[in-house]
Amino acid sequence: MALRIFNTFSRRKEDFVPVVPGEARVYVCGVTVYDLCHIGHARSAIVFDIIRRYLRFRGYAVTFIKNYTDVDDRIIQRANEEGVTASAVSERYIAEYQTDMASIGVAPADVEPKATEHIPQMVALIQRLIARGVAYPLEGDVYFEVRRFPSYGKLSGKNLDELEAGARVDVNERKRDPLDFALWKASKPGEPSWPSPWGPGRPGWHIECSAMAMQYLGETFDLHGGGEDLIFPHHENEIAQSEGATGKPFVRCWTHNGFVNLHTEKMSKPLGNTLLIRDMVRRHDPEALRLYFLGTHYRHPLEYADERIAESGKALGRL
Repeated sequence: MALRIFNTFSRRKEDFVPVVPGEARVYVCGVTVYDLCHIGHARSAIVFDIIRRYLRFRGYAVTFIKNYTDVDDRIIQRANEEGVTASAVSERYIAEYQTDMASIGVAPADVEPKATEHIPQMVALIQRLIARGVAYPLEGDVYFEVRRFPSYGKLSGKNLDELEAGARVDVNERKRDPLDFALWKASKPGEPSWPSPWGPGRPGWHIECSAMAMQYLGETFDLHGGGEDLIFPHHENEIAQSEGATGKPFVRCWTHNGFVNLHTEKMSKPLGNTLLIRDMVRRHDPEALRLYFLGTHYRHPLEYADERIAESGKALGRL
């Protein structure tokens, strides 16, 4: 019996047909390491831990990659506030993340690449995009030219004209189009930077995952996962820059997990309504937490409630 997975791209369930029969090459977007992780991160981690385990149970030879974004505005801001280097902040929170994942039974990925260790691959990918005429350098920055990629919006279902109408008013006026997104950012005082053909700078967020995924899984791979908040713009931009460079389909199947909601609001750090993983495992059996998360379909929103975790604990006892 064929394994069937809901593909965000096609918006329907499809037979899982890997690029190489018997193999499953999987990339999941990891965390930006500037703070402790909350149970929204836990849900995503548990969902893809189970998917990875189930693929192996079904007999696939799985290669599972989950990255760390270890250079980012928020990391730099925290480093400046604390008077330390950005790498000191990122290394600290990578260690904290690993502790949290172990506490909820999430196994490490086969490879856990860091963005800062793959700058040459990102620079090479950006050079390919410029050579193919879908990206342009501008005063030390490099931008992807969205209108040069006609199928932009095919994952999220967004229309280019609608997107432009809703573009932020504070966009960089130097760009050719408000929708164009940064592949490379020129360095600013006090920021970490790396050499490039366009001058010192650092990568944009989206280019990281394309470069690292293709480094370990090839230019076309089987399954790409993450939270549903990543569908747009992150995963949409990954498709554009990856396929814009290679001319090949980037991913066979896209899979996204739903949010964890607290009092009907999405749980997130900017909203200030987070529950840390380490606090949850002090209050609840980690196995009960896993069972609680898996009691709601992974694509559906999950309404957080302490009493429901207690009920999952009782169910766990019966099992």
